[in-house]
Amino acid sequence: MTEHASQPAHSLFDDLQGISLGVFLASIGLHLLTTMGLITGQTAGIAVIISYLSGYSFGLVFFLVNLPFYVLAWRRLGRAFTIKSLISVTLLSLLTEIIPHGMVFTYLDPLLGAVTFGALTGVALLVLFRHNGSLGGLGVVALLIQDTTGFRAGWVQLIFDLCLFGIAFFLFDPVLVLYSLLGAVVINVIIAINHRRDRYVAT
Repeated sequence: MTEHASQPAHSLFDDLQGISLGVFLASIGLHLLTTMGLITGQTAGIAVIISYLSGYSFGLVFFLVNLPFYVLAWRRLGRAFTIKSLISVTLLSLLTEIIPHGMVFTYLDPLLGAVTFGALTGVALLVLFRHNGSLGGLGVVALLIQDTTGFRAGWVQLIFDLCLFGIAFFLFDPVLVLYSLLGAVVINVIIAINHRRDRYVAT
C-alpha cells in the first residue's frame, strides 16, 4: 500500500510558505558558511569560489551561474519546477545580500559552524524539493537523474562535491576545505536519506 496516492496537491499558499522557509534557512546557512570563509558544493560552491577569488558578491555570482540550468529544467522537469527554482534562486541571491546586515557573528567554531550549515541547508533543500522546486544548478541535474534512473539525488550531488572539493584543496587552506567538506556531507546525507519518491510525492 502506498501512502502518497491520497495526498492532496499543494495549494499556492503551501508552495509560498514552503519556498519562503526553504530559501530563508538556506540563506542563513550560507551566511554561516561565508562568515567562516568555508566553501560548499554544487552550484552554490562554484559561486562561493568565484566570489572569493573575484571579489564579486555571492548573490550576483550565484544568480548568474544558475542561468544555463533553467533551459534544462524547463525542457526536462517542467514549467512549474523551473519557475519555482528561478524564484527560489532569485530570493536567495537577494537574502544573502541582506542578512549579513542584520546577523553578525563575533565567533564561530568551524566544526560546529560546518555542521550547522549542513543541517540548515539540507533541511532547506528538502523543503524546496517537496514543493517541486530547488536552488537550481546541480540540484536540477541531480533530481533529473533520480527521476530517470532511481539513483538518489543526494549521492549524485555528493559525487560532484567530492570533485569540487578536490579542486578547492589546491586553492584554499586545506583545513578549511576539510571543514567545508563535512558540511557538504551533512547536506547530502540528509537529502539521500530523507528525499525518497516512494515515500513522498510533491504535486
